[in-house]
Amino acid sequence: MLNRTQEPSNVDNQRRLDARIDLAAAHRQAVKDGFVEGIDNHFTLMVPGCIDRFYLNAFGLHWSEVKASNLIEVSLNGEVVSGQGDANLSAVSIHAPMHRRGIACVLHTHMPFTTALTQLDDMRLEPSSQNGVFVQDLIAYDVDYNGFATAQDEGERMADVLGEKKILLLANHGAVTTGATVAEAYHRLYFLERASMTQMIAMAAGKRRMISDAVQSKIRFSLGASSDEVNREILLYFNAMKRVLNAEGSDYAT
Repeated sequence: MLNRTQEPSNVDNQRRLDARIDLAAAHRQAVKDGFVEGIDNHFTLMVPGCIDRFYLNAFGLHWSEVKASNLIEVSLNGEVVSGQGDANLSAVSIHAPMHRRGIACVLHTHMPFTTALTQLDDMRLEPSSQNGVFVQDLIAYDVDYNGFATAQDEGERMADVLGEKKILLLANHGAVTTGATVAEAYHRLYFLERASMTQMIAMAAGKRRMISDAVQSKIRFSLGASSDEVNREILLYFNAMKRVLNAEGSDYAT
C-alpha cells in the first residue's frame, strides 16, 4: 500500500485518473437521475493506493459542475491535502469513519423517494417489487436521527449501524450506499431509489401485494448463484451511463 510519502507509479496515476473520472461521472448522472440537492450531499472514493485520503466534491460546487480535475483529496481527519476548495464538515463526519473501516466508495444523498420512505414510522423497504427484493437484504436501518452530522462520532455511530451491510437508510434524513467501486455503489443507489419510488406510489394507491417468501428465496438464490453476472451487469450499466454522458457532450472526465 502507498502512503502519502511515496511517489505514485504510472499505474497508480492511471488508476487515480480512472477513479476521478468515475466519481465525477456519478455526480453528473445523479443530476440526471434527480438525486441532487443543491450543493449539499456528498460522494466520496478512497484514493487508489492510499489508506488515508479520499476524493470529495468541493463544497459549493453544484454536481453539474463536478469534473475529474476539480475533485479534492481529503485526509481522514478532514484536511484538504490536494486540490482547491473546502471539505464539507458533514461529508467528513459521515464518510471518513466508513472509509477508515475499509469501505472504498460512499455515496450519500437525500434523493426524494428514499428520503420520503425514511420519514415513515415504518421505513423498511418491503418485498413488494423485484427491485425491493434485489436490495432489501443489503440494507441496515438507522432509526436515530440526531440532526446535522458535525463530528466524526456521529459517523462512527452510523458506521456501527451499517455493519457488514452495503446500504444505510437514515431516519428522517436519506440514504448511504457503499461499494468496492463507484459503479457498484451507484448501482445500489439507483435501484434503491427505484424500489423506494414504486413502493411509495403503491402505498399511496392502496394495499400492496407482497412477493412470497418462496419467490424471495428463489431470487436470493439466483442472485447468489449468478454473482459474477450481477457484477458484469453493474459494470455494463455504469459504462453505458458514461457513454450517454459522453454523447451528450459532458465534460465530467476533464
